[in-house]
Amino acid sequence: MRETAILLISCPDRKGILAEITGFIAKHGGNILHADQHIDFQKEIFFMRIEWDLSNFEIPKEKLPESFQPIAEKFQMDYQIKFSSDIQNVAIFVSKYDHCLYELLYRFKAGELRGNLKFVISNHPDLKPVVEMYGVPFYHFPKSKENKFEVEEKEIELLKKEKIDLIILARYMQILSDRFVNEFRNKIINIHHSFLPAFVGAKPYHRAYERGVKIIGATSHYVTEELDQGPIIEQDVVRVSHRDSIEDMIRKGRDLEKLVLARAVRWHLENKILVYDNKTVIFD
Repeated sequence: MRETAILLISCPDRKGILAEITGFIAKHGGNILHADQHIDFQKEIFFMRIEWDLSNFEIPKEKLPESFQPIAEKFQMDYQIKFSSDIQNVAIFVSKYDHCLYELLYRFKAGELRGNLKFVISNHPDLKPVVEMYGVPFYHFPKSKENKFEVEEKEIELLKKEKIDLIILARYMQILSDRFVNEFRNKIINIHHSFLPAFVGAKPYHRAYERGVKIIGATSHYVTEELDQGPIIEQDVVRVSHRDSIEDMIRKGRDLEKLVLARAVRWHLENKILVYDNKTVIFD
């Protein structure tokens, strides 16, 4: 596959931004493959993702940020430059629920998720055989109120040692400390049911069944210090009826959870997400 460069930008909206960026790429021999933009008209912020072929591009990869810097300064841009050859290192955190884990293990193994899955961490040993069946290292870090912060330090040490770029919480039933979240800002993706803020706590599907809800869903988001309030990446819903039992609702909910999480992970790994003001822009 030919190597590409991906430019993600956000900046105050003004005339000439698009012309300047595309002109820069064309001037140096780049062939634009994908371009997508969005404007938040209320806040007057311009967002863009543009990807181009590096086959005949005149600027070496290592000098690209330096060469683009004058344009970034001119338009007061926050920007990131990524390359398709850079494969992100990934870690999965899981407890006992296995549906999201199975989905992710399969998709990484099949090449549907373009990342280097380095290992799985769990606070329980139950899923070790599943993980090792896929040839992925498994680490068991038991947690309690007494050792939570001590164990987190060991996890952070391992994550940094393996240069982890993305952490996926595949139904990891532990609350991460502020220290942990700050170490991996916008690099932790979580999944949960979409009943929140209703039905907080244990057995949400049982309580939803008792209330006779007609729609259930799943939400994937980046983790912040405020529990389940981070920037939303993806959501989906499915209808239920009086004919659905609690077991039916749980099954439908878990199907949504694993698919919604997989979508969010794929978009992150493909550098299609920009975060701003506790929201996300997802580029096609």
